[in-house]
Amino acid sequence: MKHHVAVSFTGFRNLILAAKLRKYISAALEAQQVPVACEINVLVTDDPTIQALNQANRQIDKSTDVLSFPMFDLTAGELPESWEEYMDPDTGRVPLGDMAISMDHAKAQAKEYGHSANREVGYLTVHSILHLLGYDHVDEGPMKQQMREREEVILSSLGLKRTV
Repeated sequence: MKHHVAVSFTGFRNLILAAKLRKYISAALEAQQVPVACEINVLVTDDPTIQALNQANRQIDKSTDVLSFPMFDLTAGELPESWEEYMDPDTGRVPLGDMAISMDHAKAQAKEYGHSANREVGYLTVHSILHLLGYDHVDEGPMKQQMREREEVILSSLGLKRTV
């Protein structure tokens, strides 16, 4: 399946990272058995930019690791029977949504958790894709557990298992 993943950067450009993001996103969509080509926009940025996005979109004036902006209100673990109503007729793809990842946060969290920045970026990307597909973790209950289980399955398939 040919997904379209547009990756943009704030203040730097890294083609290797862009290729990895595309790989992580495709793997997550495949693991979730999304049967249609999707469009996802990814912004790789820094803490000040993600803080501004967080303030503008969520009225939270602090930086964060990743923000997800789903295009549709999907239900976790339940894909639509028909994707026709979600499809962009001009592209033939489903515009799933957007994500923003703070490399400042990713590097700090990788150090804190004792794993590579690559593993942390992979985690944040998979986490965001699950948000775009309707997963959430508003509490410490079953929804969060369901999301964590899916994250670990997908990350393991990418060779990004938790080592700590």
